Amino acid sequence: MKITTTNLLLLIKLQSVVLACFLLIDCQNSSQYPIEQKSTILLQPFNDLDTTAIKGLAEKLKSYYPNLIIADNIELPKSAYNQQRNRYRADSIIHFLRSRANTNQFLLGITTKDISTTLKGKQDWGVMGLGFRPGNACVVSTFRLSRSNRSEQLFKVAIHELGHTQGLDHCTVDSCFMRDAEGRNITDQLTDFCKQCEKTLLKKGWLRQD
Repeated sequence: MKITTTNLLLLIKLQSVVLACFLLIDCQNSSQYPIEQKSTILLQPFNDLDTTAIKGLAEKLKSYYPNLIIADNIELPKSAYNQQRNRYRADSIIHFLRSRANTNQFLLGITTKDISTTLKGKQDWGVMGLGFRPGNACVVSTFRLSRSNRSEQLFKVAIHELGHTQGLDHCTVDSCFMRDAEGRNITDQLTDFCKQCEKTLLKKGWLRQD
């Protein structure tokens, strides 16, 4: 059949209509698929903590992960208390928090009480914080932090433990938030995530979007 200019224009118009229909159907179908919910960090203060400290911590953490909310204060689990040492087992607190976490939620427990875990052959090693790698819960304490800049140190301990929940291991870069404290308070030497740790967190939707 001889294709005239008129027939060619009609063919082009027909193809455009068919393409538009396909695009419309595709858009309608895609909206039926569930969108993966973005994970939320839930700050869980315990009753011994002043809520004003939580607000300052929340603002600092939001510069790295904005999807964050603050829960109401709750009691520390009695099952985690070591009466002999007047400490709370950090791993027991984490198990308690994990039982309260919803899907796509990471819980960060904050307390002023002394916390400990089994480490380096010692049954009751005092720590500033603890987080399972990976996991959906971690806990930090202000008990071993300096009074002069406690809020800044609390932020660095908190971001360190949250990093563990995201799968980050301890880092060898001296200034990285993920550096191992090795039983000391080195928070004042930490400035940010190193490039490698930052790369991992970016893949998980973390860090500020400049």
